[in-house]
Amino acid sequence: MNPIFDEIYTSPENQVFHTVFFPDRIYHARYLNATRSSRYRYNTTEVRGKADAIIMKGQVYLDGKFLSNFIRIEHKASRLLELVRENNRFLGESTIAWVKLHVEGWNHNPETRVKLHYCEWIKGYQVEIWDTLESPFGSSHDIKVLDLIGKDGEITRVKKFTNAIKDLSKIKRAEIAFREAYTQHPTGWGISEEDAEWDNYFGNNNKGSEGNIQVPNNPNPNSHDDNTIRVDSYLLDFQRAFVMNANEVDPVRYENGMMDDHNPECFDGNIIEMKWLLQRELGGNLVFFHEVTIPANAIEGTHRHIGSEELYYITEGEGVAYVGEGDDPSADVKYPTVNTSIYGLEKKDCKEVPVSKGSVIYTKSGGIHGIRNPKNKPLKFVAFLYHSA
Repeated sequence: MNPIFDEIYTSPENQVFHTVFFPDRIYHARYLNATRSSRYRYNTTEVRGKADAIIMKGQVYLDGKFLSNFIRIEHKASRLLELVRENNRFLGESTIAWVKLHVEGWNHNPETRVKLHYCEWIKGYQVEIWDTLESPFGSSHDIKVLDLIGKDGEITRVKKFTNAIKDLSKIKRAEIAFREAYTQHPTGWGISEEDAEWDNYFGNNNKGSEGNIQVPNNPNPNSHDDNTIRVDSYLLDFQRAFVMNANEVDPVRYENGMMDDHNPECFDGNIIEMKWLLQRELGGNLVFFHEVTIPANAIEGTHRHIGSEELYYITEGEGVAYVGEGDDPSADVKYPTVNTSIYGLEKKDCKEVPVSKGSVIYTKSGGIHGIRNPKNKPLKFVAFLYHSA
């Protein structure tokens, strides 16, 4: 770690960084593979994460001299672990990552599979890809690190990626997916490509056609075959900002969205519109950020999230939101109770909450929410959804 960062971090005027920018400190001082020896120092220049996956870019130095650029991949494997467990198998000491780098100016973006190793320090699987494994002239690798270096090692070199890693600024995006190892743990039996489980951005594990991304290909309501597409990888985008105009984004339209057919509130023409502004581009556990329009006298069905959380922020219009009785104790004493149809569940008692511009409805995992527009003007809100874990 550059000592200048210590000076910046500890200066009195920057004490706010201890709270606001705490992760900055982590990625400058955290455990990376070669840090088992004090002779190595890392300069992490970029970090991108999506769900269980993290990719870092940067440089590594040996005895104060530049040694190599590197890409580090980490995977916590919580979803992959669950998929494997359902097949009565276990994740062992290694997994496999499929990685595709999008390189500026290249006609062909390189892709490959690389072995990840379980690391007790980070409680996850990881590998570092360096552009060279050779030590600088006149020096040698520390014996504490040497056993990590080599083909399929925790520090490795991938021929297809070498030229790309030599200029990290040209790597604009990475697509990544994870599968279990080629052999079962602890039996050593082989796992075929057809039977292998994958963590691939909730793409139904390569075993079906269900989509996981919404796009406005067809303006007709409920055009699922056209508007729901499938991708089989997480996208980690190194672009540093996204500037857009939501007015220029076409909506995807849904009739009786989040409502069962037997819901008495279903009716022809109950159409809501969603502009899916950001999806794969988002990092962390964020799933989407979109803008919703509920036209006059339309309804978004009341529904429940398990394992995810969602925030609504009303930007225009007036309406009525529904939250589960008991979900917000303060709402229980303020607002009337109604018995409401819940998507995929039986009817439940909910609180009917008036909303208007500036209102916030934040629903944690297990909570219930929905929204109705009884007025003659559109009701609009923006929504963030993210996984709880």
